[in-house]
Amino acid sequence: MGDQDDPRMATEVARAFALGGDPVLTGPVAGGRLGDIWRLETDREVWAVKETRGQLDVAEAEAQASYQEQVLAGGVPTPVVVRTPDGAVSAEVLGRRFRVGSWVDLRPRERRLDPRAVGELVARLHGVVVPGAGPVHFWYADPVTPARWRELVDELERAGAPFVDRLAALQDDLAEVAGLVTPHRPVQWCHRDLFSDNLLATTDGGLCVVDRDESGPADPSRELALLLLEFGCGEHDRTVALVEAYTAAGGPDRVRSLEDVSMAVCVLTNITAEGFRRWLAASTEEDRLDNAAWVAEYLDEPLTVRGLEQLLAWLG
Repeated sequence: MGDQDDPRMATEVARAFALGGDPVLTGPVAGGRLGDIWRLETDREVWAVKETRGQLDVAEAEAQASYQEQVLAGGVPTPVVVRTPDGAVSAEVLGRRFRVGSWVDLRPRERRLDPRAVGELVARLHGVVVPGAGPVHFWYADPVTPARWRELVDELERAGAPFVDRLAALQDDLAEVAGLVTPHRPVQWCHRDLFSDNLLATTDGGLCVVDRDESGPADPSRELALLLLEFGCGEHDRTVALVEAYTAAGGPDRVRSLEDVSMAVCVLTNITAEGFRRWLAASTEEDRLDNAAWVAEYLDEPLTVRGLEQLLAWLG
């Protein structure tokens, strides 16, 4: 935002959403690839303000907010959507687009959360059935192709990327896991971005699901597979504990075959390819380092058919 010290920005955001008087805006306190989160304190309470990078599809944002409201009503801990007095989920303020939610005190990102607590929460989330309608967005349905990986290797070699050899060594594995992907059915609305950035511990000992920006139609069994990879941490006991808790809490879905990992393959390869693209486009050393750290997450724990088969074996 860059204007946190400008009282106009705090005042106008507070006015647009009727948040109260004496506003003080600080931050950003958190950031993602699609926008930054700011803390806005007024004489009423504290709010989380999100500034969107780029264009915001207002109709899509409304559908995502409606889904979050239904999830909250279904007992899933998630921030309250704050609307403008006329019911809108976003507002343009001084040429920028903002959304607001209730403030939640969160702990730093952590993959090693209690797997049983994660399983129970996601069971409640999947129990909120909002019918989906296709097609499923390519990010969750289409993996990066072997041809595109080869192009990226060539581009990174020409740019002198320090990690290009690691990517080149994964070409066979990347092609093999892409071959696992089958068509993705839009069964119901899902969060679709349940990584440890968005499923977090709270300071009072609970868990909270944040950031609805990627929610939309998906197959919840495929979302469950992504959860097992993220929060199972490649460990038998954690993976089994998460599934057992999910099932015991009434979670309706199961991971039964390699095609159930299709969404994980698509999301993880698309995220990683985007990180490489942004590294190539970076104009500063800070941006290059940021994107190098981003892609390192996949390079350090790449998907392989053997690893996915092991996951299924743990699940019986």
